[in-house]
Amino acid sequence: MPAGNPCEASELVYFRNRIGTAGIELIFKESIDVNGKDGGEQDATTDTTVQEKNISYPTDNKLYCKIIKKCVAIADNEQIDLCQSYRRTLQRLLMEQRFRNHSKNKGRARKADKKVKTIAGRLVRELDRNAPGLYQATLALFKQVLAQKTTDSLHKPLFSVFSKGKEHKKYEFGSKASIITTKNTGVIIGAINIEKNVPDSKTVQPALEQQQRLTGIILKNNYVDREYCGVKEVLGTKIIIPDAPDKDRTPYEKQTLRKRFKRRAVMEPKIGHLKQDHRLRRYPYKGIKGDNNNVMLAAAMNLKRMMNKWKQERLLFLLRFLQVAFQFIKGLNKHFSTPPNRENGFLRID
Repeated sequence: MPAGNPCEASELVYFRNRIGTAGIELIFKESIDVNGKDGGEQDATTDTTVQEKNISYPTDNKLYCKIIKKCVAIADNEQIDLCQSYRRTLQRLLMEQRFRNHSKNKGRARKADKKVKTIAGRLVRELDRNAPGLYQATLALFKQVLAQKTTDSLHKPLFSVFSKGKEHKKYEFGSKASIITTKNTGVIIGAINIEKNVPDSKTVQPALEQQQRLTGIILKNNYVDREYCGVKEVLGTKIIIPDAPDKDRTPYEKQTLRKRFKRRAVMEPKIGHLKQDHRLRRYPYKGIKGDNNNVMLAAAMNLKRMMNKWKQERLLFLLRFLQVAFQFIKGLNKHFSTPPNRENGFLRID
């Protein structure tokens, strides 16, 4: 067992499989209950995100490098004389692919990418002509990887493809997750995986069903963004979407709504923490069952929130104690530092 780890990694796998989705949901429920009144608000905010599978990008160049190395290994095992092994060429091309974001290296890196893919195709075709039938399944897998497009993948039945429109990440591969948090305290009271790539408005009902099952509270207001357009009320909860205010609303009502929608933006850093610190990004669990378990285990960050709150309260208590002790000691010093004098024959201390 590696030093510093409390248990073997496989033990966690057996634990998750044994308790199942129902057991993990119970852990998530306890993480809500431990927050007490903070998790019992009547207003909440909801947003969706993509929890990404731990897979390689379909056209990632490292896949072609793996194909080249495996083809050379097969040729060595079967004593097949290749026209060229491309070992030194591959090293040179990998060097040319470095620093591809620099303006002077973009063209060179792009040409190196195409060359690596071309070499991988050459070796696969050469082995297809010369290798025995034992490797036909492996070569078919290599051909499938070489023919992949940006929206394809070997693992496609296990996830959906989401076109996000981001400059640094145009596609995300995984499943959609709906997160519900209390509006003021930020306690996560709902976290559910959505198996299909559906509009956000279709995720409101299953998310609220889970929230009501875990907390037993029917929310009064649920503040969402414009992606939820089309729904007004679900399961007794009013869905409030930012839009142009009515003319008959008072300035106070407009200002109140504006403040509440500004508060809804707190969901974005919350989702960022879930992805960056609690494995909602690049998670390795398999299948739909793994998707459901992962999002609820990540949402159990409510436990960390409560631990931080306890630490803060203990620190404040210690600071208050030190402040009172300092005032007490200061008062004692002031009291006994006054020189004694005699009045009516008695020693008096002012």
